[in-house]
Amino acid sequence: MQQRLQKIIAAAGYCSRRRAEELIAAGRVRVDGQIVKLGDQADAETSVILVDDKLLKAAENLVYILLNKPLGTVTTLNDPEGRPVVTDLVRDLPVRLFPVGRLDINTSGLLLMTNDGALANCLAHPSHQVDKTYLAKVRGQLSEQSKRSLEEGVLLEDGLTAPATLANLRYRGGHTWFELTIHEGRNRQVRRMCEALGHQVSRLVRIGYAFLTLEGLAPGQKRMLTAKEVARLKSLGDNP
Repeated sequence: MQQRLQKIIAAAGYCSRRRAEELIAAGRVRVDGQIVKLGDQADAETSVILVDDKLLKAAENLVYILLNKPLGTVTTLNDPEGRPVVTDLVRDLPVRLFPVGRLDINTSGLLLMTNDGALANCLAHPSHQVDKTYLAKVRGQLSEQSKRSLEEGVLLEDGLTAPATLANLRYRGGHTWFELTIHEGRNRQVRRMCEALGHQVSRLVRIGYAFLTLEGLAPGQKRMLTAKEVARLKSLGDNP
């Protein structure tokens, strides 16, 4: 069946339809050896479609999961030490999923899992600056200077962090609770920012990723993303 090429490329999970249109317009798509233009059609079952000289493979059951990662679970496909891994929580699904980004073993919360490698790579790329919101509990009371540093940037061993957003501060029982939204993806970034300011992290939960939240999900629970949510995520990957 003949279909517009941007629809075929998006259905294969390579990128969003809008991004596919840009690739076609840039002359980066070939069908049966010929460079195509916007508006051209092809048969996904019989045509040889190349994007950047790589064969476009048809998507097989692309799955997108929002998981509430529990404490003590490792964000890897397997663990040599035998600790629980996030893939244990999605073994009931008929496809092999991998995590988008990482949460360390002592951080719980929102984790995306998928078999859509193109989308995962887009979201993880630093140029796309996807917002990630964490609920942190740290020892002691944050000073005004510490608050400004979290918002304006903290100097770590790998450089100054980008500006962040601080919200919902409250001090109780010798600890400060707050929400911190960052768009970088450095290893253990929020923990290192707090520790650099002299505050040990007692609890850390990722409660938001872009427009997604943990609403309705207890630790260890998961849900499928809706088609609209997947489309919104793909649009984020289109806008560096």
